[in-house]
Amino acid sequence: MRRLAEQKRTVEQWRSLEKSTVDIGEMIDLAVAEADDSLTAEIQKDIENLSATLDKLELELAFSGEYDSRNAILQIHAGAGGTESQDWAEMLQRMYLRWAEKRGFKTEILDESRGEEVGIKNVTISITGSYAFGYLKSEHGVHRLVRLSPFDSDHARHTSFVLVEVMPEAEENVDVKIAPEDIKVDTFRSSGAGGQNVQKVSSAVRITHIPTGIVVTCQTERSQLQNKAFAMKILYSRILEGELEKQAEERAKLKGKRIEAGWGNQIRSYVLHPYKMVKDHRTEYETSQTEAVLNGDIDGFITAYLRSIVGKQDA
Repeated sequence: MRRLAEQKRTVEQWRSLEKSTVDIGEMIDLAVAEADDSLTAEIQKDIENLSATLDKLELELAFSGEYDSRNAILQIHAGAGGTESQDWAEMLQRMYLRWAEKRGFKTEILDESRGEEVGIKNVTISITGSYAFGYLKSEHGVHRLVRLSPFDSDHARHTSFVLVEVMPEAEENVDVKIAPEDIKVDTFRSSGAGGQNVQKVSSAVRITHIPTGIVVTCQTERSQLQNKAFAMKILYSRILEGELEKQAEERAKLKGKRIEAGWGNQIRSYVLHPYKMVKDHRTEYETSQTEAVLNGDIDGFITAYLRSIVGKQDA
């Protein structure tokens, strides 16, 4: 039903464009026949709107994946480097939350592990919105930060790495089926914020998927039941992600392509010193507006990546 609704929306969009094109053609014929220059501005505006809509639809060609229309599960993992990397992880968390807010997407932190001093060790965020996964799949990979350290008394230049993983939200018992005997559930006391109840009661949940060895935890809620529900949500998506990775590897073998391992896949560099530049290494798209990017203005990078996918599909 979801796919049917998406197809209907696509057909309606193109029918509307077809009508707009006919209307513009008739207006041009009328203006020429009556030598009426007063219609020029209106025709020009209609053509610009039509062009903008076509650009948007061209971009949506990149959303050809089976799961692109889904909500997304985004995970951020600090790399080696302790405080520096954990602070960078929190900066990225803020960037994605700001981006989602600007798009009107709903966000919810499903699990979070804070750093001992500052920042976060890792965080799992649910992002709900139309084509959330389709957009955010461009962010999957290693993000590199170069800056003068605010934590170093000498203010030396530091390089930090953070891994961002993006998964489509899986539908329980549709995309993935998990038998009760295939999981092991453990409870423990939360180590995060949330008041005395969270600290004293074993409300945090750890679920191990025995066949794959995947382990997920959730400790953000006061209720053990809520934490278990969120943990299962993450588990379903991680298992689906594993299946998609296997399929990608098989396709790569057939095409003779080599798949880079996670930490080898550095996709973007954020340089704050000695100059300001954010550059995507896959598309060569770059900007010197580093502050805007870290405040969630990443649509330029996303669009460049999606257009590159369309180009590869055409090739």
